[in-house]
Amino acid sequence: MRVLLDTQLLLWAAAKSRRIPKQARQILESRANEIYFSAASIWEIAIKLALRRRDFDVDLERLRPALAEMEFLELPVTAAHAAGVVSLPAIHKDPFDRMLLAQGLAEAARLITTDLALARYGSAVLLVE
Repeated sequence: MRVLLDTQLLLWAAAKSRRIPKQARQILESRANEIYFSAASIWEIAIKLALRRRDFDVDLERLRPALAEMEFLELPVTAAHAAGVVSLPAIHKDPFDRMLLAQGLAEAARLITTDLALARYGSAVLLVE
């Protein structure tokens, strides 16, 4: 299965957090799955770091090599992905999450998330709890 991690799950996976739901952990550990992360997630993280939020502490310089070590595949943002956002119903307002969904749809990858609002997009999203 091809899967695209939302930004929160990406950060939890990189940190080896205990907060990763069991179902997500099983997907991440299965060698049968192709695990992708989006360049849009890195962009979102960089923006939050630039805002110097006290509740957000990520070492971006260490994150990228860690993702490569975990054999996660980088999914660049393309013009086709960006254009795909226009066809999404206005269920979710977060532009980064909408981009991730558009990418998943374009690349036949299920977006894995813990976000209930994203799950309302249907079978393109896998809600893990």
